[in-house]
Amino acid sequence: MAKKSLGQHFLFDPAIISRIVDASGVTADDTVVEIGPGPGAMTRILAFRAKRLIAIELDDELYMRLLAEFENVAKVELHHADALKFDFASIGLPFKVVANIPYYITTPLIFALMDAKPLLRSMTLTIQKEVAARIVAKPGSKDYGVLSLSVQYFADARLEFIVPASAFRPVPKVDSAVIRIDVLEKPAVQVSDEALFFRIVRAGFSQRRKTLANALKPLFPDIRQVIIGAEIDPVRRAETLSMEEFARLADEVGRI
Repeated sequence: MAKKSLGQHFLFDPAIISRIVDASGVTADDTVVEIGPGPGAMTRILAFRAKRLIAIELDDELYMRLLAEFENVAKVELHHADALKFDFASIGLPFKVVANIPYYITTPLIFALMDAKPLLRSMTLTIQKEVAARIVAKPGSKDYGVLSLSVQYFADARLEFIVPASAFRPVPKVDSAVIRIDVLEKPAVQVSDEALFFRIVRAGFSQRRKTLANALKPLFPDIRQVIIGAEIDPVRRAETLSMEEFARLADEVGRI
């Protein structure tokens, strides 16, 4: 039985599960991490396709069921653990992630995985549709924001397909989406100070209705002239700026 406290919504449709694994591009040469395997419907397919499968399950009862099924399968490695606390760098080899994850841990989990990006190759995640839209959003859209830039700075993200709420048990209140995030060999833009770049991004979106000059003024009192120096109109709003423009602005601020 699914536990509400863990945000569990299980996907059983074999056609959808196969489509998710297809979207991940997993091959017989890959090490794969599955987070929250639950009853093991996708685990069985991944175990067949991958070279090595590392499955991380927090739920005590589900872990014991998985252990009973897979403990003698050499290529499957089970961990009874919280994925948010798991040391992904300890895997020691390049790996791909394929997971249907609880909505409430989506953003922190993505960032936890990004910390292992020297080894992380891709993430194929089934997540809340609205969050997926924010991750892949482009400048000028209502979904574009800090999450969009934080992921797209390090990776190429694309929405693969929508999974209706009716495909899950218990049925969630919203639809889901399968998103694939491929880690880039180097960031999408080059900046002199990465911490400053993200500080400006966060500040710019902290009050979306304000102009860029007004949103950044608490951080940098003379920011209007700096924005002009970066060849950006200071009355624009953060949601209209491309990543390249944010990078140019961060480098201009860094020269103050």
